[in-house]
Formats: sequence, structure tokens, C-alpha cells
Amino acid sequence: MTLPTHFKLNTGALIPAIGLGTWQSKPGEVRKAVAFALKDGYRHIDAALIYGNENEVGQGIKDSGVPREKIFITSKLWNTHHPNVAEGLQKTLEALGTDYVDLYLIHWPVRLVPNETSELLPVNPDGTRSVDRSWDQSETWCQMEEVYKSGKVKAIGVANWSIPYLEELRKKWTIVPAVNQVELHPFLPQHELKEYCDKLGILLEAYSPLGSTGAPLMTDPEIQQIAEKNGVSAATILISYHVNKGIVVLPKSVSEKRISSNKEVILLSKEDLDVLDGLAAKGKAKRINTPLWGFDLGFADWYRPVKSQ
Repeated sequence: MTLPTHFKLNTGALIPAIGLGTWQSKPGEVRKAVAFALKDGYRHIDAALIYGNENEVGQGIKDSGVPREKIFITSKLWNTHHPNVAEGLQKTLEALGTDYVDLYLIHWPVRLVPNETSELLPVNPDGTRSVDRSWDQSETWCQMEEVYKSGKVKAIGVANWSIPYLEELRKKWTIVPAVNQVELHPFLPQHELKEYCDKLGILLEAYSPLGSTGAPLMTDPEIQQIAEKNGVSAATILISYHVNKGIVVLPKSVSEKRISSNKEVILLSKEDLDVLDGLAAKGKAKRINTPLWGFDLGFADWYRPVKSQ
């Protein structure tokens, strides 16, 4: 048995199983990383307006020499553009230098209201995020459906959406999201969300698959043991974990050596998968990314809001 190189979206389109993440890639580095990754065989680039580097991502795509139609590009609608999806999308298209993206996601189910403090990350006088709590996310999704119909995006989806939020959106959608991109790794396997999305034909994508200093996945003894047994690195195990489970995985790196090694995956045994699936339940559960939006996003492990908020 060999692992798939692509998965099928509910639109019928194929999405490469492994993509290059560009979050937190520094200026001057991401252009080279994208160009190298595409020359090295990647065909999936994951970007977002809020990353602040889509111009460089676009330059890297051009530098690679790989034809646009052979590349799967994902971008994301930022929180301040929920009332005007078309405007947010246009900023991304201009930055990337393309007239369409293959996948466009609502980055968070949170609307931020721009003010004099910032266009993208506005804050209130007390320092909290300038969040519009009354905003109806179905209004954003309705506009996402319109840009999908326009042909400027080939598929639409969400990112960082929990089951309760998806259930609420489900009441209004006429197009089922193609993707839900969330933090996923053995310390945050999100088994219930995976089962829920599978039933609805929503493909999961994993960001932060290798963890960080706050979640030392790479040095976990049980993960290292599986890596040694299979004769590969811990990173290969963590990336392979998702592809084996039918999840798109988005490792981020600007190192050419790591970019190359991150696209190597192996078939994992049921025993190995069971161990990885059980790590969180054994007390190792850890979420890395919890922006201080000021309220609960419906995930069981998300922080709870302060009563006064």
C-alpha cells in the first residue's frame, strides 16, 4: 500500500496532501522558501493576508518557473474583512499576482472592527481586541459563496472552526465548506472534529503539525521511539501521521533541507497510529495557538471567557 499524494475536495478538485506553510516566515526568507519548495516538487502553498508576506509568496511562485495552473494556492480572509469578502480577496489576489486562488478560507470565526489603532489587528482603549460580537458569520459565508460563484476562488472553506460553530453555519450554508484548517498534531488530535467533518465531506488540514517550543512534540519519547523504530526523523512521523489519516498537512520551514525532508512520508502501522492518537488522552494534550479574541471558540480545550466580558 502506498500513501496518497492528493486528496479529493467535495468540489471534485484534487488538493496535494502536503503543502508549504508560510505563517511566521520572515521577510526575505519566504520568497526563497516558496521558490525552492516548488522547484523541489511541492505543488501546494498555504498563504494568508494576515501573514504580511503574500507579495513575497507571489514573487517566489514566479521565481520557481512552475506554471500557475500546476500550483494549488490557498489563502484566507482576514477578520477585518468579514463585511466585504470581495475586497479582502482582491487584496490577496493583487499581492500574490494571480487572478484566482484554488482555496479561500475564513481565517477565524471572529470579526474585528478596524479603528485608528490598526487596519488588521485593532484594539479597544482597554487593550482588548476590537471584536464585533454581534456579527453573524453566515453573512460572511454568504459572501464566500458569491466569490466562489465568481470563479476567483475554486473552493471555499473555513479555518479554526469548532463543531458548534460549524453546526450554526450549517443552518444557512448552501455550499458545504470544502476544508476546515485547524491546529492538529498528536497533542491535539481533534478526533471528534475529524469524525464530524468526515461525515459532512469537509476535509481537515493540519497547521502547526510539528508543534513548537510550547508543545515539544519533536522531543516526546514515544514519538521518538516510533521514529527510531521506522528509521526516520520525528518530523517525518508527525507529518506522516496526518497523511495516513487522510488529512492535508502544512509544515512550515524556510530551511531548504527541512523543506525537502518535510515532503517525505511513510506508511505507519495501526499500532503506531494508535499510540500517536492516544498521546493527548494520556495527559499530553496541548494547544499552541489561542489568540486572545476574548471569547470561547467552541473547542473543548479553548480558554473560557471572563464572566465580565
